[in-house]
Amino acid sequence: MIRSMVLAVSLIAAPVAAFAMPAVGDIVGTNPADAAAALQKAGCNLKGFEAEGGMIEAKCYDENNKMHEVYINPKTGAIARISGKD
Repeated sequence: MIRSMVLAVSLIAAPVAAFAMPAVGDIVGTNPADAAAALQKAGCNLKGFEAEGGMIEAKCYDENNKMHEVYINPKTGAIARISGKD
């Protein structure tokens, strides 16, 4: 009984996990191709990159079409911060 309940919950939660945005600390890569692939896999609809304040800024839209700016450390490839806009 418990096993079937765990399976059911994991199947219900799987689609939600597919739309999760990347998180601070995630390593996405130091080059545009790797970073774009990792961000898109994490649920970010990528609109482009630009340099800002010593970081690489990725403009992403989530499943609700809300824009997020994802700042990537160009030396480590780690997400340093994420800011959301309406």
